[in-house]
Amino acid sequence: MELIFHLDAIRDAARRFLAETKGKTVFAFHGEMGAGKTTFIHAICDEKGIRDIVSSPTFSIINEYRPEDAKNGEKIFHIDLYRMKDQEEAMLAGVEDCLYSGAICFVEWPEKAPGIFPPDTEHIYITLAGSETRKLRIGRN
Repeated sequence: MELIFHLDAIRDAARRFLAETKGKTVFAFHGEMGAGKTTFIHAICDEKGIRDIVSSPTFSIINEYRPEDAKNGEKIFHIDLYRMKDQEEAMLAGVEDCLYSGAICFVEWPEKAPGIFPPDTEHIYITLAGSETRKLRIGRN
């Protein structure tokens, strides 16, 4: 799947993304700094009913959110590996526990710890397609 969207239509793109990836739980977001990974994850969280403030977990490493209508303890993890040195550090931070918890996980900078991801991880590639336009592709690089 490939989506090209203007930032004004990011919520529509998030809805399409969710429909296309229904049933998946772990998402690895690849893209250069400023490509819009956090912004897109924020839009997805909005669509999933997250009413908490969604922000980059650059310093906290892992943010946990619960949808407003959460059932059975449903939660979403937003993980940022940018500051991780390696896989071992990510594992010590509890990232692997999140990835294998069955909860939805959105991970930025997955290349910092590639060996800890489940085999069915969806890889998402976000690139700039203009100053206000982004290209999103699901699949292997």
